[in-house]
Amino acid sequence: MGEEGFLNFNCSVLDNAPVTIGKRVMIGPNTQIYIAAHDLDPVLRAEGMEKALAVTIEDDVWIGGGAIILPGVTVGIETIVGAGSVVTKDVPAGARVLGNSARKIN
Repeated sequence: MGEEGFLNFNCSVLDNAPVTIGKRVMIGPNTQIYIAAHDLDPVLRAEGMEKALAVTIEDDVWIGGGAIILPGVTVGIETIVGAGSVVTKDVPAGARVLGNSARKIN
């Protein structure tokens, strides 16, 4: 974690792969950063197959309380992630993201 960063109360960081947090990053309470991912194939998942995908949070990012950052995501410099958001894919520098991206796919 870079200098002048802050993790508020009850943050969870599952770090079985690298988690890089830049300078001046503010992370709100109850934020969750997940690195572990289970296989989509039910047979491999039943065998306990697990993979770990690194997460990178670049400098000057603000993550609101209760946000969830999923495995393999990079949050670009100067990004704001709204409270309660679920970040499922990379966020470009300077973006403002909000909401739950989950949606029915089949």
